[in-house]
Formats: sequence, structure tokens, C-alpha cells
Amino acid sequence: MSEIPKAELHVHIEGTLEPEMVFTLARRNDVELPYASVDELKARYRFTDLQSFLDIYYANMAVLRTQQDFYDLAAAYLRTCGGQGVRHAEIFFDPQAHLNRGVAMETVVAGLSAAIDDTADPVSAGLILCFLRDEPADSASEALRLAEPFLDRIIGVGLDSAEVGHPPSKFAEVFQRAHDLGLRAVAHAGEEGPPEYVRDSLDVLGVARIDHGIRALEDLDLVARLRQERVPLTVCPLSNVRLGSFADITQHTLPKLMSEGLLVTVNSDDPAYFGGYVADNFAAVRSGLGITDEDVRLLAANSFRASFLDDDRKADLLAEVAAWSPG
Repeated sequence: MSEIPKAELHVHIEGTLEPEMVFTLARRNDVELPYASVDELKARYRFTDLQSFLDIYYANMAVLRTQQDFYDLAAAYLRTCGGQGVRHAEIFFDPQAHLNRGVAMETVVAGLSAAIDDTADPVSAGLILCFLRDEPADSASEALRLAEPFLDRIIGVGLDSAEVGHPPSKFAEVFQRAHDLGLRAVAHAGEEGPPEYVRDSLDVLGVARIDHGIRALEDLDLVARLRQERVPLTVCPLSNVRLGSFADITQHTLPKLMSEGLLVTVNSDDPAYFGGYVADNFAAVRSGLGITDEDVRLLAANSFRASFLDDDRKADLLAEVAAWSPG
């Protein structure tokens, strides 16, 4: 599944922080960790729900302190892209989680951007600033304000973190400000939250894509709307299994989403924590769900259709997908 060209539209750069890098950066920055070894850290990657994951996810971020740290983090992810067949990545980052620790916005954006600049063709990438939905809306507004000097390096805004109890409407004002600044918008919705969060993300936040969206199937009217409006869903199969939305990959509703005619894409979410990068997610649904070669081709093509690339670049990449021959 690494041979077919694809875009990755749902990956959190902090979620690519591999255990080995956690310890490397901890030594570099003299950060004391609550685990004695890489193996002990990996043993904690047994999550029961989204919050149990987020607790350790944010704890590990403590090692990210300097521009070089963010550069090394993004460079490591971008190096994996070639081996995963990723030709374009739209990468989420969570500035509030770093600002709260005293790390400046400039430090974060400069480090990530420098890694993107140093990435060799044919991989391209852009940054999407995500707001933490379990933080106050004022905190999101302040993060956007601090990011304004760096908007030439940011292609959009998103909404992530703990979903339940934090409706999209909470962030209507900051998303409107982002639209006024010319930024695209996406939002996590319908992962653990209800289908109403998907609808509100479209109507209140004006998003162009829904991240996850798996619970949309509970609302047939919403499914019809997603199909008619060709709203992309950035589905993350291994993540959904590891966080308990499905007992195992064979139970995943990806085939149902596809059979409903929805514009579905496959992505890795937080690959260092969930057991695989994007090609590994493709392989998991190929073997576990009986996804055919033509389904794989459709999913890869959808990833470029759903991206924020310009039309000429999309056309070139779609032609590469069409020319792909299964091994």
C-alpha cells in the first residue's frame, strides 16, 4: 500500500512523536520523564478512549521546547512520507499546548516550516493550526492572534482534542476570524461526539472537511447532505480501533461510508501512538475489510480531491493514481 500515491490530510505532528524521540529530546532539554525506558512508555499505549490517549499525548509534549525540536519532529515525519507513498501532507499542529508551557508561537511555526522547506520533492506539505476544543474560546482567539504574523506559513485552521461536551458553536467567533483572514477551515467532529457536531461544524464553523465523521452514519439526512455536497471525511481506521470506536478493524464502517457514496479518505491521525502511518492504515483496511484494489485507488484519488492543493497539482497527482498498477 506504500506504492500508490496519496495525500495525508489528518495527521497531528505531535502525534508523530515516536517513543525514541521522546527520550532523545528529554535528554537534550533536561526534561525528567515519568517513565524509565522506551519500553515502559510503549507499555502505556493501551488506551480505553480518547481522553486516556490525550493524557499521555500532552504529557509527552513536554519534551518539545526549541525550534530545533519542532524541526526534528516534522523532518522525521516528512522522511516517512516517501516510504508511505505520501506526495502531499496537510499537517495539524496544536500551538495552545505549547504556548501553555511557555513555548512561543514563532518557535513552533519556524521549526515546522523549516522542516517543510528542507523536504525534497516530490513531497509537499502545509500547516493547519488546530484549536484545542477543551480550552476556552478566548484561548483559541489568542492563539490565532499570535499566529497572524506567520499566516504565510499556515494554510488553515482546525479543531481537535476532547470532543464530547465541547460543541463547534463554542468556536464560531474564532473560525469567523480565520475565514476573514483567508484561511481554510476543517474540524474534528463525529468521532466520539454526536452527528450534530458534524452538522454544526459545517453550518456554524463553515468547514471544508470533516475530520473523522464516522458517527455521521447515525443520521441519514446528514449522510445525504455529505454525499450531495461532496464533503470530505478524513477517516483514521487504526486510530478508531485503538481508541475503542470499533472492537477491531473488521468492524470498521469504512465500507459503509464508501457504499453511501461519501468522499472518504484514509489517514493516520497520531501514528506514533496508534500503530501505523498512512500506508499501514491502507494495508489494515485492505486486509481487514476486504477493500479492493479499485477501492484503494478511489481512496487515494479522494485524498487529492479533498486536499487544498491547486487544481493543476491535483490533476497531475490524480493522473498518477490512475496510472497506479497493483503489485
